[in-house]
Amino acid sequence: MSKIELKENLKKYSNLDECPIRNIISRFSGKWPVIILCILSENECTRFNQIQKAIPDISPKVLSDTLKNLETDGIIKRIVYGEVPPRVEYSLTKLGLSLMPYINNS
Repeated sequence: MSKIELKENLKKYSNLDECPIRNIISRFSGKWPVIILCILSENECTRFNQIQKAIPDISPKVLSDTLKNLETDGIIKRIVYGEVPPRVEYSLTKLGLSLMPYINNS
């Protein structure tokens, strides 16, 4: 491989917005996303309070923010039931389920 080819191959890692590795690390760099994915993979539909009880050292705000980020990324889905009081359940999407074999084997 020539120096020019090597330089071209390495260029994708210097672009902060398009680097494939940086994008993955930014989504899963904290300790909470992977733990939440494991909880949701073991329990098909899980309510917010159930997740919080399973992770007692996470604050409600951090849990809420992490769930929103995972939902925005299409990894989990949030289902709101029109009941009083409102019932909200979280579960993995197909994309989220496709990640689990890699997470479980690590």
